[in-house]
Amino acid sequence: MKNILLIGGSYGIGYEIAAELQNNANIYVASRSNENLSKLKVNHIPFDVVNDKLDTSKLPDIIDGFVYCPGSINLRPFRGLKSENFENNMQLNFFSMVKVLQSILPQLLAAQQSSIVLFSSVAVKMGMPFHTSIAASKGAIEGFAKAFAAEYAPKIRVNVIAPSLTDTPLAEKFLSNEEKREKSAQRHPLKRIGKTQDIAQIAIFLLSEKSSWISGQLFNVDGGMSSLIVNS
Repeated sequence: MKNILLIGGSYGIGYEIAAELQNNANIYVASRSNENLSKLKVNHIPFDVVNDKLDTSKLPDIIDGFVYCPGSINLRPFRGLKSENFENNMQLNFFSMVKVLQSILPQLLAAQQSSIVLFSSVAVKMGMPFHTSIAASKGAIEGFAKAFAAEYAPKIRVNVIAPSLTDTPLAEKFLSNEEKREKSAQRHPLKRIGKTQDIAQIAIFLLSEKSSWISGQLFNVDGGMSSLIVNS
């Protein structure tokens, strides 16, 4: 079976990916918490992505798939943001991902063809108010992914998923009551908010051999928000 490494996976999209793949792959989850993971057939590695160095001795010699799940939703007016807010978002969303990727590069190159899945945001394409910090860090991921995919083809494939607001613990404060949920749903042409399954399923596809001729691509999984204008 293939070896898949998830950074983050105790809840939300990462958990959904692990749950779907647990019977068909060897899953390694590196995260601060192992909450919920006892229910799954996974190998947990305690890891704080911002402060720790990943212990690669706990990983197999070959890694076939890598998914970087940590993210932030830091929505504030630009005038209310400090440089530290931008630095913190860049650290979590981008620099920590680069640090982990550098540490596991030999294992990724040892696979016949490995697949990396990263996460951006619909806000990078759309240009949304109060998203300057998150859009900057997620935009860095999109540019990095294309350059990395070109440099390491055909040995490593890299693709990016850009969701809109999805029903995860990270988005809880934006979906804390029915009024907020309904307003968010109505902003999307498909008239609902995203589910973890919506995002996990395309991530699983990109990790699989079914996507073996796909690399350097951005997939907007956003209820049509980034592409469609429809009547209310």
